[in-house]
Amino acid sequence: QVHLAESGGGSVQAGGSLTLSCEASSILSSSVMAWFRQGPGKEREFVALIRWRGRGTLYADSVKGRFTIAQDNAKNTVSLRMTSLKPEDTAVYYCARGSHYATSHMEYPFWGQGTQVTVAS
Repeated sequence: QVHLAESGGGSVQAGGSLTLSCEASSILSSSVMAWFRQGPGKEREFVALIRWRGRGTLYADSVKGRFTIAQDNAKNTVSLRMTSLKPEDTAVYYCARGSHYATSHMEYPFWGQGTQVTVAS
């Protein structure tokens, strides 16, 4: 069983920054690690992903240039550095592990419990 644990959420003013971290019990070299988010009354949406081998990344247009996904192979963690935060970034952020370079949440069988990010205007 794969266990993912997110941390680093919180409340911040618009324009501020936060860094989320996800620690995984195991990550295969073929894994793709991703961040998704789900705002109030919204569907879960893709934020960013990183291919564990090769470190290729992909971002949603809404966060491109503001968010950065990174990996730490030694610690089996993936981080999401979020800058220039906007109120519309308010959501529960989830870490996920899959094996396909995909933006659909349906492609990710393993999920963390989520961490709340609230951006005040």
